[in-house]
Amino acid sequence: MRGPSSSHTAASVRIGNLAVGLLFDPIAEALVEFEPKGSLATTYRSQGSAIGLVAGFLGYDTKAPEIITAEEEAAKKGIRITFRINDYEAEHPNTYRITLKSTSGETACLTAISTGGGMIEITEINGFSVSIVGDFYETLLQQKKPLSKEAKSALQELEAKGVVDYVFISETKAGALVDIKSTEPLPINIIDSIQKHCEIAQIKRLKPILPTLSRKNCTAPFLSAAEIVDAAAKNQMDLAELALLYESVRGACSKSEVWDKMASIVETMRISVESGLQGTTYKDRILASQVGKIREAAASGKTIPCDLNNTVIACTMAMMEVKSAMGVIVAAPTAGSCAVLPGSILGTAITLKLSNEQCIKAMLAAGLIGVLIVERSTFSAEICGCQAECGAGSGMAAAAIVQLMNGNAEQAINAASMSLQNIMGMVCDPVANRVEVPCLGKNIMAAVNAITSANMALAGIDAVIPLDEVIQAMDAVGRALPYELRCTGYGGLSITPASKKIEQRLMQQG
Repeated sequence: MRGPSSSHTAASVRIGNLAVGLLFDPIAEALVEFEPKGSLATTYRSQGSAIGLVAGFLGYDTKAPEIITAEEEAAKKGIRITFRINDYEAEHPNTYRITLKSTSGETACLTAISTGGGMIEITEINGFSVSIVGDFYETLLQQKKPLSKEAKSALQELEAKGVVDYVFISETKAGALVDIKSTEPLPINIIDSIQKHCEIAQIKRLKPILPTLSRKNCTAPFLSAAEIVDAAAKNQMDLAELALLYESVRGACSKSEVWDKMASIVETMRISVESGLQGTTYKDRILASQVGKIREAAASGKTIPCDLNNTVIACTMAMMEVKSAMGVIVAAPTAGSCAVLPGSILGTAITLKLSNEQCIKAMLAAGLIGVLIVERSTFSAEICGCQAECGAGSGMAAAAIVQLMNGNAEQAINAASMSLQNIMGMVCDPVANRVEVPCLGKNIMAAVNAITSANMALAGIDAVIPLDEVIQAMDAVGRALPYELRCTGYGGLSITPASKKIEQRLMQQG
């Protein structure tokens, strides 16, 4: 992806991609409303929600270079986009309320949320409740009156016979909306058979936006750390091998396909780090490129001698600076914490002269810890503070470093547990609403914490609290944080006089 925030930039691109699918004709106008107490009211400009959403409306993907100039491009096309802060009830801090109008005058209204790490959910379309996250082909059938019993029975039969994966029906006084989810585009003959029972006024088709689709009756081989440790002992597999197994089952693909995909992710990270080490420039950011300073200081003996730590710091800084310059990064697990994994893994590999294959295995191990975190908590700082981003990244990286050093699955799980324990309660309070300060320092701290936690686990130090319980505690602590400290710009460093001065300067500069 490109952009400062996966929750804001990447998610908004995906929301925009899905939203325009609700129109038959090209988009002409859009009204986007944010509620004042959520995170988007203060950050939709500085963290890329505005440019991301418009880029999505124009059909760009999350890594397209055109994201940077999307608003200008929309204006050239005569598309009118209005952003407004409006006081309405929103259950989630990352809520988008969008009203679209096409060139032919057709309108569509939807409510969508960003759930963390670039993941999204559309929760309402034209007043009907839905749940669309972009992992299926969606066929939306709308009629202007409630469905008959015969129609409901016919639809349920399609699902029961496995013709489609799921059928969801939402009814209001205005009629009914049927959402049919399938792993392939729904054939016309199936729609024709449905029309025999329904009085369909409108049919819309939405394509999936996620690279891996879901499917009915998919049972993951494990969803807890305890299950992973048992599976590792039973099958004599390390965490990377278990990650290959998990993803091949979850994604209905071969282990070699999973490996190749992770190899591509690692290569993207490597290119980003190498680019960042050369220095970056971008107008709308707080800090100029500083990555050279740590390398120069280390080379001249001005820092505490520690080749590994200094290399990890440099790699982490490089990735963060590429992100802030709108370069291509991997949100792992988020854009705000994108430097923890590549900084620690690639920095360690460079120092110890480890192979690319070992880095791929380390990233696979990290991904499996990410599965456990998102299963019990979130990657969203707007829900649980920065412990859900840099904290989660640190736990994932700790397991990755154990894998990198050929440790076993139980040691990797213990490293993740200790890493998350060390970082619990971290708030999200970005200066000037940019994902730079204190985000840079937090990424570096999280990377170094991962390495020390990995060393502790490899030495056999007792983690004491099982990882599953740590994640549950982390989630409870994060949700207990006041909303001012969850990426809203209303507390902590965000409201210091220095932060406000920087924010004002950047606004005048823009």
